[in-house]
Amino acid sequence: MRALTPLLLLLALGACDSSDEEKPGGVTQDEARALDAAAEMLDKRELPALPEATIPAQDEPAPKAS
Repeated sequence: MRALTPLLLLLALGACDSSDEEKPGGVTQDEARALDAAAEMLDKRELPALPEATIPAQDEPAPKAS
């Protein structure tokens, strides 16, 4: 039985399909292309204008003497 264990492990590893080349992090090429396209779309978006601050900055309160 012990002699069969390494053989079974080799057969199990040989059955793993590596037809999709993966980038680091376990992402396939198709997923990486989709992520790149989404990132490009986000980069091209126009950001909304930020409103001007209407409340002036306040000074820190002075520490109370005890």
